[in-house]
Amino acid sequence: MSETLSTPRTAGVGVAPAPWTGRDDGPGADTLRWHHAVVPDASAAHDEGAAYDAAFVGFASDEGVRRNKGRQGAADGPSALRRALASMALPHPLRVLDTGDVAVTDGDLDEGQRRLGRVVTPLVDRGVPVVVLGGGHEVAYGSYRGLAASRAVRGGARVGVLNLDAHFDLRDDPVPSSGTPFLQMARDEAGRGRALNYWVLGISQPSNTQRLFRTAAGLGVRYLPDTGCGPLDRDRTDRFVDEFLASCDLVHLSVDLDVLPAGTAPGVSAPAAYGVAMEVVERVCARVAAGGKLALCDIAELNPGLDADDRTARAGARLIHTVLTARESARPGPDDVS
Repeated sequence: MSETLSTPRTAGVGVAPAPWTGRDDGPGADTLRWHHAVVPDASAAHDEGAAYDAAFVGFASDEGVRRNKGRQGAADGPSALRRALASMALPHPLRVLDTGDVAVTDGDLDEGQRRLGRVVTPLVDRGVPVVVLGGGHEVAYGSYRGLAASRAVRGGARVGVLNLDAHFDLRDDPVPSSGTPFLQMARDEAGRGRALNYWVLGISQPSNTQRLFRTAAGLGVRYLPDTGCGPLDRDRTDRFVDEFLASCDLVHLSVDLDVLPAGTAPGVSAPAAYGVAMEVVERVCARVAAGGKLALCDIAELNPGLDADDRTARAGARLIHTVLTARESARPGPDDVS
């Protein structure tokens, strides 16, 4: 069994996608795995004639984590997520585009986020659900830029941002970092005469200062604490997700892997002492995907150098698998269309 190939980064620009490989159990639709479904082609992001069920874009960046004084290594997250996902079995055929990575290696985070947005926008315009593989959580602002520039949003579609995270990431720092993306979004939305529709599930009280709670309150942020997201809080969590889905037309789902308990996700900059159980996070992801409004999902903060037995990478890959297969399962078939 082989693993996905890695490609050297090009300083400050982009990394061409490499072929995906993995376990192969022979021909047939009943032996499909993710590496069979992925088509690596950077140029296809702008090719409206090509049909795909989803698209991957990597964001290889440590710059936001470095600025936020976190443990660096998230720039290697996209490759690790691809490796972990490659041999997972598919329940049905898919055709998925991999456009490669936007790499931030020159310290210019703002330009890296702009470049990420420029890759995301044409994919969203084609109605292709985009999964951005981070990278530190600064990836979320680059993802947002791409979605905000899409035809649907410029035409008036209401965007909802659901962040699965132990942190608000609303820091008011003079230099943008992995701790500032959602405040940056809020300010951009205010500049357009709109309020950011921002919800967070998994907030850890000890990990957020009272200033951050006041900032969240001032922005009208809805959130559930990690202590209210246990397996016995299923009805409460479901209501939270359903109310969020009812508030918007398009969903930006952002998953910071430090929302998971440290035993499940040790390979992050700030492992969670408490966290939200994998079964709950996966259920939320599936519910969002099945809602039919998902435009964009980013996975953030995987640091392979801190990962034990690839646990965090496997957890992140499982969530990606859930998001994309749940979305496909929820799509109406020919017999469901009246």
